[in-house]
Amino acid sequence: MEFLKSHRTIRKYKPTAVAEDILNDILESGIRSSNTGNMQLYSIIVTRNTDKKEDLAPFHFNQPMVKEAPLILTICFDVNRFKTWCQANVAKVDFTSLLWLLNGTIDSSILAQNICVAAESYGLGICYLGTTLYNATEISKVLHLPEGVIPITTLTMGYPEVVPELTDRLPLDSVVHYEQYQNYSVETIREMYEFKENLESSKKFVEENGRENLAQVYTDVRYKSADSKFFSQKLLKMLTEQGFVFE
Repeated sequence: MEFLKSHRTIRKYKPTAVAEDILNDILESGIRSSNTGNMQLYSIIVTRNTDKKEDLAPFHFNQPMVKEAPLILTICFDVNRFKTWCQANVAKVDFTSLLWLLNGTIDSSILAQNICVAAESYGLGICYLGTTLYNATEISKVLHLPEGVIPITTLTMGYPEVVPELTDRLPLDSVVHYEQYQNYSVETIREMYEFKENLESSKKFVEENGRENLAQVYTDVRYKSADSKFFSQKLLKMLTEQGFVFE
């Protein structure tokens, strides 16, 4: 329990390679995760090659860790493998629906977290890259992903060069509801977020971005509406072309 509660996101890595047996053990731990119907609707693309990391980097906004980490793991929703097996056995095939996509996305997410916990048990550090969905089309081309395989998230992995302090989290009673959802009043919301807003790092964040408060940094700078709509349209186009969503 203490191990899980001590998780830190690692963004700076040593160049030390991860041994093959350790990587395989981590990946084996990953695929033991729960999944839909034991169909394992996912694939893992392991990138160690320097040139391939260079190719991927622009689509992760050139974050330095993409090139520096010894391992890059792209976690994909994958219905292609299961579909091919079904076709080989003359089974009826129709996996192009939103439900299949969501099932596979859940499977991929659980897989990714199992991999992360296993990696940390070996003293490795990880970082999730949300940029994967932003540029799923371009990442698919770099990794030669066929139709029916959609990149969901990416993990950088390696031995930590720098271990940061624990990041803040909301109190447990802010996110846990018993029996039914209890909506928040403005007063309770202010109480829940007060400690986060008063952190020195938060105050610095607000000042550096020229905003009045932390909430505005999130909505005006980090996760702008225009950016969200732009990348959503890109992703929607890809998913529509493959038949997972319908216009």
